[in-house]
Amino acid sequence: MTSPCSSSLEPSIPFRKSPEPQVPIVPTPPLPPSPLNLAFLPQPCSLQSHIPPPPPLPPPPPATRGAPPHVFGLEKSQLLKEALEKAGPVPTGREDVKRLLRLHKDRFRSDLQWILFCRDLPSLIQEGPQCGLVALWMAGTLLSPPSGIPLERLVQVAKERGYTAQGEMFSVADMGRLAQETLSCQTELLCGGLGGSNRDLVLWHLITGYPLLIPYDEDFNHEPCQKKGYKAHWAVCAGVLLGVQSVPSPGYTEDPELPGLFHPEPGVPCRPPSMPEEGFPGAVFLLSKQGKSWHYQLWDYDQVRDSNLQLTDFSPSRATDGLVYVVPTGGVRAGLCGQALLLRPRESSN
Repeated sequence: MTSPCSSSLEPSIPFRKSPEPQVPIVPTPPLPPSPLNLAFLPQPCSLQSHIPPPPPLPPPPPATRGAPPHVFGLEKSQLLKEALEKAGPVPTGREDVKRLLRLHKDRFRSDLQWILFCRDLPSLIQEGPQCGLVALWMAGTLLSPPSGIPLERLVQVAKERGYTAQGEMFSVADMGRLAQETLSCQTELLCGGLGGSNRDLVLWHLITGYPLLIPYDEDFNHEPCQKKGYKAHWAVCAGVLLGVQSVPSPGYTEDPELPGLFHPEPGVPCRPPSMPEEGFPGAVFLLSKQGKSWHYQLWDYDQVRDSNLQLTDFSPSRATDGLVYVVPTGGVRAGLCGQALLLRPRESSN
């Protein structure tokens, strides 16, 4: 199933300027867990009371913590340094989904059971207009060796190929070419929006465990909105939350903390669920991440589809800010509107 898309684009058109760094805000972390309770050590038997008690146990090793988020621009801000020192570990996709399900119960239909398919991504806080390359870097960790590809390498190649002036990416096709060259992966460019036959292609792709890159308009809370492309942004999707009438058996286990939420059992063959029909509202949510927060978000599929399909205009504020931007012939409409990028390891099949 391949979306009909033109495989070539006309040369890009530059706009103008040089970047101004943006400083992300890093939240304070939780305190490390307390040491193990040693109050239940065995007491010496009364028949051996003459034997001196054993020496005290050595102190427990320091509690290990997950890796904090990657932050660029750290050397430029004392506030960032202090915040990162207190930053907690990056939450897993499952942890964030359960947090969101508890926090926004009214958004998720109570008449459905939910199945979560997800893979964990690292976090990277972007500096400047690098949201697309940051999203590609995060997606690449699911496709490349564990060491990954440095963001600096992605930026360097994108500039050398003329895809970007300072990190911005206004072409999904250029993003696909960059991914093929730097990540040595397969890419599939979707055109015509995320609805129709592309919807099933996207959902099966995510259920299989592969990432998806989507341009959209970003609202104040990072969620998709409709601003005609003025707030064009990139996100990587690493999973999907499906609302179903019944969970197929076998192969799924119910979450011990949240009844009604199910997860595929690792290493156990499972029957694929029945996909919610298009037009059945509130049953499909994309598990997404972008470069301004290290938390995952759950976005209603239709909301993402509609935002992606109305990316038509270049932001007037960017057009007059004096910076240089690389925009393809045909503008934002030709480069981003109704398009998305599927990424797979090179050895995988469709």
